Amino acid sequence: MKVLVTGAGSMLMGQLAAALVDRGDTVVCLQRRPLQLPGVPLDAMVQGDVRHTADVLTAARGCDAVVHGAARVGVVGSWDDFRSVNVDGTANVVHAAQALGIDRVVHVSTPSVAHAGESLVGEGATPAVTGRSGAYYAESKAIAERAALAAGVVAVRPHLVWGPGDTQLVGRIVERARAGRLAMVGSGNALIDSTYVDNAVSALVAALDAIGPGAACAGQAYVIANGEPRTVRELMEGICRAAGVPFSPRRVPLPVAKGAGAVVERLWPRVRDDEPPITRFVAEQLGTAHWFDPRPAQRDLGWSPHVTLDEGFELLRESFASA
Repeated sequence: MKVLVTGAGSMLMGQLAAALVDRGDTVVCLQRRPLQLPGVPLDAMVQGDVRHTADVLTAARGCDAVVHGAARVGVVGSWDDFRSVNVDGTANVVHAAQALGIDRVVHVSTPSVAHAGESLVGEGATPAVTGRSGAYYAESKAIAERAALAAGVVAVRPHLVWGPGDTQLVGRIVERARAGRLAMVGSGNALIDSTYVDNAVSALVAALDAIGPGAACAGQAYVIANGEPRTVRELMEGICRAAGVPFSPRRVPLPVAKGAGAVVERLWPRVRDDEPPITRFVAEQLGTAHWFDPRPAQRDLGWSPHVTLDEGFELLRESFASA
């Protein structure tokens, strides 16, 4: 099978491309910057932008399937920045697939599309929620997912993906712990799911194999996680222990964190262009429970996680030790 992968510069999508090559698929990657991946020929690394319809059509021509993971992430940027990549870019991918007769399309979404600030306990992939002002990433991804599902695409929502090479969750926790600036929202006892990167990759492969005309997963969304809810404290402490950095976070009450996040959201873009230390959405994510029902993905995609969290922590420790 020849598969177009968008957003291969990220940890998850880069590892997906490598996994597809390893199992014998031919991979084409569309990304904005020059990139080299093991097993992917240079002439299959198409430099382009999902915001441009012609670029997506060029990359997708001759492919049998698409896994669309290119996205604008984080909280810094204008609504137009997030909309153009996440909403318009997804529309371009869906259009290209339809125009070229590609009926295997996987859209990489996020559980944040359905997270409105309350705890999620044993939930499935509840419908995406729109109308959240200020949460540009979640809002744009929610709009994009709705459109993708309406076109019969399968959407996969990996939750808090981490592993060796992760610059988001792992990188930020480790950096702040080293600097003595690690904070814990609330008591740290909120139960949350997370996903070791190998499990997220295998879930995307399973969705790719399952999707097609008449498939049970067509037009459906699935939350992907390890299915081992741990407290926020346990997750953060496990990452710090693997990295060999001290774990001594200061506690910040949830209302205080949300209030600080609201202030930071207003002021940060005026003086900085990097990611802020806290936002209302980040405070809600760290201070409320969110864990999910794994059975729909098992039933429709034939997928189950194969790397436990404890095994993931050990693999993370080995990666830091060998760095």
